[in-house]
Amino acid sequence: MVRARTRPAWEIFLSDLLPLAALSFPNIDPVIFQIGPFFGYGPLKVHWYGVAYVVGILFAWWYAKRLITNTRLWPEGRLPMKPIDIDDFVVWAAVGIVVGGRLGYVLFYNLPRYLANPIEIFYLQDGGMSFHGGITGTILAMLFFARSRGIHVWSLFDVVAAGVPVGLGLGRLANFINSELWGRLSDVPWAVEFPTGGPFPRHPSQIYEALLEGLVLFLLLRFLTHSRLKLMTPRFVSGAFVTGYGLSRIFVEFFREPDRQLGYLFGGWLTMGMVLSVPMVLIGIWCMATARPVTHTQPA
Repeated sequence: MVRARTRPAWEIFLSDLLPLAALSFPNIDPVIFQIGPFFGYGPLKVHWYGVAYVVGILFAWWYAKRLITNTRLWPEGRLPMKPIDIDDFVVWAAVGIVVGGRLGYVLFYNLPRYLANPIEIFYLQDGGMSFHGGITGTILAMLFFARSRGIHVWSLFDVVAAGVPVGLGLGRLANFINSELWGRLSDVPWAVEFPTGGPFPRHPSQIYEALLEGLVLFLLLRFLTHSRLKLMTPRFVSGAFVTGYGLSRIFVEFFREPDRQLGYLFGGWLTMGMVLSVPMVLIGIWCMATARPVTHTQPA
């Protein structure tokens, strides 16, 4: 005989109270359009999440070229690299983001699953990307690329970092559309009842991240590059980006539901996102604290 599940008092209370505060989830199809099927392999689907990646990379590409051609932003007006260097680096960056992001998710967030089914590592259409892995992959790509072109590596870091927040913000909006990475239960007036998040309203933590990691961080870096002229102080902008992202992520983790397969770490309130972000904050602070203005840049 199967015993019926008894609902705890807190759940009954929430079910009576929280729906009154819930906002309707905008029913946006994660797939923008699809073409096909082709040769029996099914249709080609274009997702909002994929478009967010593409638009984010294209914006960072365009914005970096704007930065490196603005002589006012660089010591003595000497540009740190050529526009064609940024053109060539886009491919390196895309590979670093995708490979690093995927491997970061596999290693930090769901390793047992992928050890049991290694082929699923390549199932990118099923989702599963890590920002911390993506930034690691991009850093490695920048190190190798700068070395191959004789570019001052910190200047490359700075111009790339300045445009990254836009892509982060778009990615979080895509997470919202996909009804994934939602927040914890909440009774705030703007709480949302996600289709995949159970019957109770939750913090729209994806929107919080889009605002902090996207809009606010971009405006902060824009202020540093154009008003404070911090591109003349190599690694300061990079440090501000890393610190700003880390602090934003740690803050939002207090409202975001931890990954189901991990839960809270060490039996407390820590999440994997917090653990991975703390070193970022420390490294970013070190970068800003040790950055020194220069009177010239290394020729490209």
